[in-house]
Amino acid sequence: MICQTIKNGIECGFMTKKGCGFIGGACKAIVEQCDGCGKVLEVAEAKYCGVYPDPAGKWRTGKCPTATHIKLEVKEAAQKINPLKASKRANKK
Repeated sequence: MICQTIKNGIECGFMTKKGCGFIGGACKAIVEQCDGCGKVLEVAEAKYCGVYPDPAGKWRTGKCPTATHIKLEVKEAAQKINPLKASKRANKK
């Protein structure tokens, strides 16, 4: 439904016929770690997350899973080689 509390005119998953269903009845402003994210909405001189109603909660456990301004480091796991099998393969050649 369309938000009628803070983010007027924007689609919100927490909005119901009775009002905002989020705890406290309204979305919370973004935290410092959210600056630069592509999902930040600026509404009435304040900035809110377009995905989560409480952005601080997503940063408590580490990085926000939908942050567009942070690059995830992908580590390639070195494949473990069995020394016995490696020696057998070397003897075949």
